[in-house]
Amino acid sequence: MKKYLSILTDMESKIQEGQYRSGQKLPSVRSAAQSYGCSISTVIRAYSELEKRHAIYSVSQSGYYVVQKDGDSDNMDKSWIDFASASPDVNVFPYLDFQHCLNKAIDTYKYELFTYGDPKGMEKLRHTLVSHLAGAQVFTTAERIMITAGAQQALEILTKMPFPGGKSVILVEQPSYNNYLQLLESEGVPVIGIARTAAGIDLQALEEHFRSGHIKFFYTMSRYHNPLGTSYSAEQRKAIAKLATRYNVYIVEDDYMADLGEERGYDPVYAYNRTSHVVYLKSFSKIIFPGLRLGAVVLPERLLETFHAFKSYGDTSLLSQAALEIYISNGMYERHKQKIYSQYETRMQALNAALQRYEGTGFIEAMPGDGGIYKLFKLPQTVNLERLIRRLQERNVHVVSGKLFYLSDYLMREKFIRISISRARLDQIEEGVRVIVEEVKREVGNHW
Repeated sequence: MKKYLSILTDMESKIQEGQYRSGQKLPSVRSAAQSYGCSISTVIRAYSELEKRHAIYSVSQSGYYVVQKDGDSDNMDKSWIDFASASPDVNVFPYLDFQHCLNKAIDTYKYELFTYGDPKGMEKLRHTLVSHLAGAQVFTTAERIMITAGAQQALEILTKMPFPGGKSVILVEQPSYNNYLQLLESEGVPVIGIARTAAGIDLQALEEHFRSGHIKFFYTMSRYHNPLGTSYSAEQRKAIAKLATRYNVYIVEDDYMADLGEERGYDPVYAYNRTSHVVYLKSFSKIIFPGLRLGAVVLPERLLETFHAFKSYGDTSLLSQAALEIYISNGMYERHKQKIYSQYETRMQALNAALQRYEGTGFIEAMPGDGGIYKLFKLPQTVNLERLIRRLQERNVHVVSGKLFYLSDYLMREKFIRISISRARLDQIEEGVRVIVEEVKREVGNHW
């Protein structure tokens, strides 16, 4: 990354995290050049770009200042600690960059945008995604990629369409992605659960399920699981791929956190399977913004025709696809990814630091892991979960109940709350953890 872009990213992060507040004067150009170890012209270039993005403004003979944002004040939202939302922080949405890409897309693809489009997705985008996905060790061709209205649409199609062999039962981790569990149960789909913990999954139990001959596919989040926040080890990912081949069972790998991984050499299950038994799902909502509603699915050859038949019309915005193609190919996506990752890493470190301060009390047990956006707080069985969440809300701390992440008939449940740092302000995190520990202590009836 060019030096001025590195400075730009760092300054944006400090502004968005509140280290530089609305109206505050930034370091002088000379001071910033010394701090970053670069030339004055490099700092001027970074500051000029921040001005273009309406993040700062200059005052002649005075310096650069942070732009006042709508709703900014000394006590804005300080009473509400959001550990519940899984959506990206609105303060880091790439509005200006993506607006530029939308305008560029209209100029570049003006004739194509007025057609119905290919149900598979825009051809140029699919070719761009071939090289983009290769960075995550997902090697494929444009013909095996389909663009969907988010990963959720891909899951719905895969759930409803027939698979080779006529198998019907879907195997899901427990706990797992709550929206998908709701879809399965509302549609009356045959589904069974298999326990997943911080240690991973019982491979012998997984093999028994695969051997039964009834499993249509196994839905898994191998990286930064929702809600656990943990990832499978390389050995477990290899073993899952091997079992899929041995028993002719498909894997649906939801790698929605692929762009937020700290493990640069992380290979998904897809990378270890050489017999096309893995369907790979990619989402862009955690990096850009949820409203974009774009995802991609990489399909084995044997599933292409059926998936295409169930997605028989172009239901995804061509303008959004064209803008995303430009956003990726121009390097904006990569730069924004690094920016998001840096901010989330800082927040997760703050959460872990707060946990170290309070975990010794013995009231909560946090799952290991330093990446992604989720952390699971395991609670004592004596805690009344509904009452705890109600009391936390009364103290303006918002969390998500672990009950949402289990099938309704799954009995081997752990009691927990899910913590998300994607919208938690950095200066709120320790206070939020302190309040949670206090209320859990109150629930179990102990005293300091």
